[in-house]
Amino acid sequence: MVADRRQAESLAVRGDKPPRDSRVTRPEATPLPVPHPLAPLPGTPGAPRPENALTRLWRSFFSFKMPRRLKFTREGKYFVGITLGVGFAAINTGNNLLYLLLGMLLSLMVVSSVMSELSLRTLTVTRRLPTRAQVGRAHLVEIEVYNHKKRIPSYAIEVEDLRAGQPADKRCFFLKISPSSAQVAAYRRTPARRGRDRHTGFRIATRFPFGLFEKSREVMADGELVIYPAVDPVRLPPEDRGRALGGVGTAGRGTSDETYALRPMREGDDPRDIYWRKSAITSQMVLRERARETRPDVRLVIDVVRPKGSGDAFAQQFEKRIREVASRAVAHIKRGDGVVVATNLGEEARGDRNIGSDRILRFLALLDAVDEDRVQEIQERRGLSRGGPGRTSGGHA
Repeated sequence: MVADRRQAESLAVRGDKPPRDSRVTRPEATPLPVPHPLAPLPGTPGAPRPENALTRLWRSFFSFKMPRRLKFTREGKYFVGITLGVGFAAINTGNNLLYLLLGMLLSLMVVSSVMSELSLRTLTVTRRLPTRAQVGRAHLVEIEVYNHKKRIPSYAIEVEDLRAGQPADKRCFFLKISPSSAQVAAYRRTPARRGRDRHTGFRIATRFPFGLFEKSREVMADGELVIYPAVDPVRLPPEDRGRALGGVGTAGRGTSDETYALRPMREGDDPRDIYWRKSAITSQMVLRERARETRPDVRLVIDVVRPKGSGDAFAQQFEKRIREVASRAVAHIKRGDGVVVATNLGEEARGDRNIGSDRILRFLALLDAVDEDRVQEIQERRGLSRGGPGRTSGGHA
């Protein structure tokens, strides 16, 4: 192979053609792509049609979104009408004063466009959502606007908070935002339904300086707030009845009325826990340690299966049951009970005095009804038995 390579190099230097039997390798041709055997052939009814340049241009024209939107105000419509009237009069009469007036009116429109554009530029809007929100209770949402311009302030800025699938009815107005500074405003909102409240962005608008036109632009800013179900005041059964279900145990130190152990009093102990009877016998202060109450959790079960043919009546009853369970769970937790909220498909959430009720309320806020046809599929996916979890006493809703 070395001799053949030297022979080829010598022939290349002299300009001669290599012999036919020389072993000069040639680059292999790239194999053509093989179409899928089930793919339709070009020209058949099921084959995709290739897009030409005109089709792509037409699609891009309709998908193009203007960075700014201009809207006439009521005063702006009158102003444009007067401007058109003066223009027609100037053309028909040839009066120089009318031409001068027309130029002044048109210059006001140009100045309005330029100054409104300067107000809208280089603004950053952020949203601060509360940690929790509840149906029927008002909460505040803070809107902060930062002006990145070094020397030019922004005037008459109106920020509209956009939410998915809901009308934009909440706005914040900023009279002046100084250069390289921020302004904060807030709006109050009272949710009407539970679930996820998705915020999609902001609409920033201004009518500065003359109020003739409203120029606006939209910016994307995603946000999500979970709306908890409403909680009503509930009167629970007496405390003794709750203890009768599971009794009080002495699994450790706590705050119950039962005595867990006796020990000598040390510095820093609460004098109210002194066991006076034992202290009088031993002639030294003896402290009584209280036992921790161990009672079973209160279990509340919700039926989430939507029967076939059910209409709006089931949806109303389902929301009513969620509200009742949320009210009872919060009342039990305030009393010191442990609460487990479960569905008949195996989902559950627990809360107590230490954990709080946020887990249960969030679980109920995101709970949706399931069609009867999908019950078996969901149970097989979760590895549950066909009948679902058994229902226990002590708070079925």
